[in-house]
Amino acid sequence: MPRGLFITLEGLDGSGKTTQIKRLAGWLERHNLEVVQLRQPGGTATGERIRAILLDSRSTPLAPMTEMALMFADRAQAIAEIIQPALDAGKIVLCDRYTDSTEAYQGAGREIGSDTVLALHRLICGNLQPDLTLLLLPGFDASLARARRRNVRTEAQAGIDEGRFEAEQDAFYRRVWEKYREIARREPERVVLIEGDLTIDEVHEQIVEAVSERLVLHEQIA
Repeated sequence: MPRGLFITLEGLDGSGKTTQIKRLAGWLERHNLEVVQLRQPGGTATGERIRAILLDSRSTPLAPMTEMALMFADRAQAIAEIIQPALDAGKIVLCDRYTDSTEAYQGAGREIGSDTVLALHRLICGNLQPDLTLLLLPGFDASLARARRRNVRTEAQAGIDEGRFEAEQDAFYRRVWEKYREIARREPERVVLIEGDLTIDEVHEQIVEAVSERLVLHEQIA
């Protein structure tokens, strides 16, 4: 059986990833393709417990190395439990965040450095790379403002506190932003950058175009 396709979505919180991954899943399923969705941190029972620690604003102070180690613990479990079995079964895996997020948030945001993050990725994740990464980078100020409003709304409505990262200063997010752009420049074959303040439909159209091209290539390789 041909290996499945591993697609990740990346970007700052508030960039529209959650909306777009749902729309992409629907588009793929309408084309009779079997899709598995997950998010990081989270996606497994263990991962959701790790997520609660990582994103809860009460989890402070949390040492940068502790934060990064928890991110990779979550990822290792997701690979073993969901991602690798789905790929082996020929399914399409859609993952909301992956190691690019760790490189951006912990490597750049926490100033741990990319080399450490990528070395851990090779060791802990067996260097499993996405076939395609869709990087959503709308305007910085609008994206960050949406993320902060969303977390306030989520806590008020559901009683879930996931605002620890959004409490960071803008300088932290600038470092994250610039690292994402650096990753896109470094790996243009894998990363498709979708930037600017586009409408939901415009972003979806660009995503569908990129995924369609990768599906054709994947079929040729398979």
